[in-house]
Amino acid sequence: MTKGEVRIIGGQWKRSKLPLAKVENLRPTPDRVRETLFNWLGQDLSGWHCADVFAGTGALGFEAASRGAASVVLCESNSACVEAMMKSQAKLGAKQMRIQRGDGLALLRQAAPNSLDLVLLDPPYDFPLYDKLLSIALACIKPSGWVYLEAGKAWAEADLLALGWTLKRHLKAGAVHAHLLQRAA
Repeated sequence: MTKGEVRIIGGQWKRSKLPLAKVENLRPTPDRVRETLFNWLGQDLSGWHCADVFAGTGALGFEAASRGAASVVLCESNSACVEAMMKSQAKLGAKQMRIQRGDGLALLRQAAPNSLDLVLLDPPYDFPLYDKLLSIALACIKPSGWVYLEAGKAWAEADLLALGWTLKRHLKAGAVHAHLLQRAA
């Protein structure tokens, strides 16, 4: 893989390369972390409805679509990133994907209650509204749904529980802390 692209790890588009926008501080989720996440979730996401809220490169959303998700919304505020994702979508013929430029928090607020099977949250590490983001995600996730949270720190189980979440899995890979969450009982 050359710098400036990310490859899809599994599913129907396995080994496909996605070009990256030349954007400062763009931080694609590492291959190892994406592979682990989809091992945790199972490789077959057939019929799932997903949202990649701070899509950046779109790698997480493309991985979900590659594994059979029925719909994937990718939301990103940077126009260069949106353009790069649209080119990849066209190249792959990914008709189940909707890419939009905008605010990830607003996208989640507009989602119907209990409508999503998977919400992928990978905001900038200095994002000041993690608590608000997790609270809004709680409203739109199905009772059996999952939230993937990527952050620059490990979230304490007590802090997640206070927001309505149970930590199911955690992985640290370099500076990345990957968390897999479900609604608390």
